[in-house]
Amino acid sequence: MKQFQTHKINFSNKRLIASNQDDLNIADDEILLKIDRFAFTANNITYAVAGFMLGYWQFFPAIGEDAEEWGVIPVWGFADVVESNVADVPVGDRLFGYFSPSDYLKMKPVKISPTRFIDGAEHRSKLPAGYNGYTRVKAEPNYNSSMDNLRMLLWPLHMTSFCLWDALKVKDWFGAEQVIVISASSKTSVGLGYALKGDKDAPKTIGITSDRNVDFVKGLDLYDKTMTYDNLSEIDASIPTVMVDMSGNIQVLKSLYQHLGDNRKYCINVGLTHWEKGGQDKTLAERSEFFFAPSHMQMRAKEWGLEGLQQRTSKFIMETAASCQKWLDFNRIDGLAGLEKIYDDVCNGKIPANQGIIVEL
Repeated sequence: MKQFQTHKINFSNKRLIASNQDDLNIADDEILLKIDRFAFTANNITYAVAGFMLGYWQFFPAIGEDAEEWGVIPVWGFADVVESNVADVPVGDRLFGYFSPSDYLKMKPVKISPTRFIDGAEHRSKLPAGYNGYTRVKAEPNYNSSMDNLRMLLWPLHMTSFCLWDALKVKDWFGAEQVIVISASSKTSVGLGYALKGDKDAPKTIGITSDRNVDFVKGLDLYDKTMTYDNLSEIDASIPTVMVDMSGNIQVLKSLYQHLGDNRKYCINVGLTHWEKGGQDKTLAERSEFFFAPSHMQMRAKEWGLEGLQQRTSKFIMETAASCQKWLDFNRIDGLAGLEKIYDDVCNGKIPANQGIIVEL
C-alpha cells in the first residue's frame, strides 16, 4: 500500500510511504477498497491546518517510520471494493465518500443499508458521523460515472456553502446590511455566492480577492461588488456588516475589524486559504465563530429529517454544479506521485481559481 502524508506540524513537508503487502490482509468483518480517484483543493489544506483542533488527523492513521509525526489529509473521492469478508458489501461495489490519499484502504462496514454504510473502525467511532458514512453509488437510480469528478470536487465544498447561507439566514444575517466574503475566488466562496445571489432576501454582497483572481471573480457576476485586499478602506463602514472568512489571514481580518468598528456585527471563520498568514489573536475572537458544517447539518437533519436535508442540499448542489461547469477546468493528476509534485502549488495557493485537481490512481 502507498500513502501520501504531510508533517503534522510543518505540513508543507510531504512524503510518499509504501507498506508491506501484508498490510492489505483483511479481517473477517472488513473490506478492502481500491481507491479510484479523489479531488484535492485548498479545503484539504484546511484539514491539515485544523488537524489537531478538529480531529482530522484521526481519520486515517499514518503508516511507516516516525508515523506519529506524520498525518494523512482526508480527501473526497470514489473507491471500488476489491476484497470483502462482509456479505452485504460485495466485491464490485462502488463508494463515494471520505478516503485517505492512498491506493488501498481497509474498512469495517456497519449499519449497512442498500444505499450506504458507516465505517465502524474503532479509531473513527468518536469522529463526526457525517464523515464516516459512505454512499453505494450503484444503488442510485441515476448514477452516472461521468459526473464523478464534478461530484467529488464540489459536493463537500458546496455542502459547506449551503450550510453557511442557511446559517446566515437563520440568524437573519446578524442584522447586517452587507455580507463580505473574504477569499471570494475559493470554490466554497463561489458556492456561497451562488446562494446569496439567488436569495432575494440576502443583503448586498462584497467579494474580496487577490489581484490575480479579481478578473475571474468579476466574471462570475455573483457579488454586488468585487475588490482586492489592497482596497479594503473603500468598503462602506457606515452600515452593519457580517463577514464570512475563507482565508484565515490575520492581517486582513484586523484591517477589516478596525475599518468597520462597531458595524462589524459578526465574523464566521470557515477556511484557511491563507494559512501561512494565520495565527492567534484574541482581539479577533469577539463576535466570531469557527464554522463547522457537520454540526449545522446535524441540527438541520433533526429539524428537517435526513431525507429533507438531502433533498434541499442535493437540489442546491446540482444547481451550483451546473453553473460551475461553464468555467471549471479539471486538471487530472497521475497518481500519488503526481500529487506529491503538485502539492506545494496547492499549499501555496498557486492553483488557478478555475481549476479543479483530480488525482487518478
